[in-house]
Amino acid sequence: MKLQEYQSKAIFREYGIPVPPGKVATTVDEAVACAKEVGYPVVVKAQVLVGGRGKAGGIKIANNEKELREHASRILGMEIKGLKVHKVLVAHAIDIKKEIYLGIIVDRKTKSPVVMVSPEGGVDIEEVARTHPEKIYKLTCDPLVGLLPHAARALAFKLFVEPEYAIKTADILLKLYKTFVSIDASLVEINPYVLDNDGNLWAVDAKIIADDNALFRHKDIAEMREILPGEEKELEAKEKGLSYVKLDGNIGCVVNGAGLAMATMDIIKKYGGEPANFLDIGGSSSPEKVLNALRILLSDKNVKVIFFNIFGGITRCDDVAKGIIQALEEYKIDLPIVIRLTGTNEEEARKILAKTKLIPVSSMAEGAQRAIELLKS
Repeated sequence: MKLQEYQSKAIFREYGIPVPPGKVATTVDEAVACAKEVGYPVVVKAQVLVGGRGKAGGIKIANNEKELREHASRILGMEIKGLKVHKVLVAHAIDIKKEIYLGIIVDRKTKSPVVMVSPEGGVDIEEVARTHPEKIYKLTCDPLVGLLPHAARALAFKLFVEPEYAIKTADILLKLYKTFVSIDASLVEINPYVLDNDGNLWAVDAKIIADDNALFRHKDIAEMREILPGEEKELEAKEKGLSYVKLDGNIGCVVNGAGLAMATMDIIKKYGGEPANFLDIGGSSSPEKVLNALRILLSDKNVKVIFFNIFGGITRCDDVAKGIIQALEEYKIDLPIVIRLTGTNEEEARKILAKTKLIPVSSMAEGAQRAIELLKS
């Protein structure tokens, strides 16, 4: 779950990370009121969950009310990468002397947090990694020990030769790590972390990605979720015990198990098709799950063929078949359905589905090929 910049900054403040004064506005008049409170000059920043806001014209400096009204009226309502701007952050503008990158991510290979710092702040860290990888310094932390003070200082001295700034930065790194662990984040980032002309250090930008699997422990963060276009179905599926991710193809997939879902999508692509989704009903095989899965799948108008690929272990094939029958009775399904059921109670499942118009196949490859053929017919 991605947080907006203003939400991330609010969390940073709670953990003692220095953030410039700022407030959120949804109208031009609100933006003017915010500016009076934080003091000119101000930076007006579009609040959308995508990168590239500056290049799109979504970040502007205003030195007075006239400039602020012009920028706010232009930014509010604009679209950045397909997302409409409904809010702006109006924050006191910092006179920047030096820009730095600070971030912490989860490294899946080492199963540990990795602290990353770079003197090349203010640009995409991916671009720095591509052009100047030697300017990114990384430290893998033992999850049981965390980021130790001496390690934080060693990283900070890679960024500043001045002890004053290095020691303050080490303290901020420790606070950033505490934030990362305390809220169960998968990423926390300050880019840029800046030194101003008065010798102060600030988190001018802020990014947090919270781990969805830990949100049950952080209801306050869960309540911050701002649903993006297309996320509604994914969230609905999660509430129903399903895993659903929409893709750009036209073959709807219903499977049990994430590994089987990936294999199904791979084999569809192998034979020249395009999967419309990742939809995993999980280990449970209750007919209700199948019913919910089909309802979510059918709401995607791009789906032209449905491919059920069920490998019955804990999942019972006859329960899946009952769910399909129930869906056929409740929904008007005029799409061709290819079905492969193998494993626990597969014979019973075939008997249940014998009188339907479903298209049975005996293997995953055959099912993928048949689904693609139906698209062309």
